[in-house]
Parts: sequence; structure tokens; C-alpha cells
Amino acid sequence: MSGSRSPLPAADLARTVVFAAFIAVLGIFPGVYVGGSAVPIVLQNAGPLLAGSVLGARRGAASVALFLGLVALGLPLLSGGRGGIASFIGPSGGFLLGWILSAFVVGLIVSRASQPRLPLLLVANLAGLLADYLIGIPWLGFYTGDLPAAAVQSLIYVPGDLAKVVAVSLIAAVVHRALPGRLTGNVTPTP
Repeated sequence: MSGSRSPLPAADLARTVVFAAFIAVLGIFPGVYVGGSAVPIVLQNAGPLLAGSVLGARRGAASVALFLGLVALGLPLLSGGRGGIASFIGPSGGFLLGWILSAFVVGLIVSRASQPRLPLLLVANLAGLLADYLIGIPWLGFYTGDLPAAAVQSLIYVPGDLAKVVAVSLIAAVVHRALPGRLTGNVTPTP
């Protein structure tokens, strides 16, 4: 039963809030600016991938939207203590907004499986990462006025982001094994 609602709407809300808080906690680790890049390398972008992997499309995207809403209100929850609407207007704004699509895409793929396994989670998280790049790179290109240069500049993120895809997929596989079908709304048949 893919996409089914939890019998307790409060449980959905609690999961959404907990993952928004988790993404905020990942912001404790400061971003690293490499080679004059206007967009920092952060650990925080693993949060939306994990939210989609564990909560599914709807709740995963909602947790990211909640987090970004708090950032837009001015809470300094982004890596380096950044917050406010300026974070969305600057060069990393597209990557931030891409987190919502990223969590949704990952969750959509994961929710199609009755028991998500590591290979599926790797594919889902890679697709989520690509969804983030799909919004972030053109945004950066628009901001800098040079889309090809923005695409080349974004290559610096690929190795670290691929490592995050693997780490998030491993974590999500363990969570799904421990709590089969209880988080994304999927029901695993009992033997």
C-alpha cells in the first residue's frame, strides 16, 4: 500500500518535525568554500536525502519544506549559521530549493518498494541528488551569468555528494530493516 496515510496524523507530524530538526542539526557542521566557489560544501544536504529515504515522498518533502520555511523566517539553521530570505536569493538558493524536490524524488522511488534494499536506496538517493543539481546548477548559472561555468564549478561537489549518497543509503537500509514498512507507509507482508 504505497503512499497510504499513517493511522495517526500526529505521528506523521512528529516524523516531519523530527526530520526538519535533524536537517537543522546537520547545519552545526560548517560549510567549506573550495576554490572560490560561491556555494559551500555542506553535510546538510544529506538530510533531505535521508528524509525522503525514510519518510517517503510526501513527509520527506514536507520536512524539508518546514526546515526551509524556518530558515526563510530568519532562523540561522543553515551551515555556518546562515538564515533569512537572502539565503534563497544568493548563489546557493537553487540548491536549497532543490532539497524539496530531492526528498520528494527519493521518497517516491523508495515508496514503490515493499522493503527497500540497498541497491534501490542507492538509485533513489542518486536520483534525488540529480534532482537537486537540476535546480541548483541552472540557478547558480543564472546568478553568475554563465551556465557552463556553473556546471563545471559544480563538479567539485560530486565526490562528496556521492559519498553522502552511499552513507545515506546505508543508514536508510538499516532503518528499513529495523522498522519494515512503518515509516514510508509501505506495508511489508508478514510470513
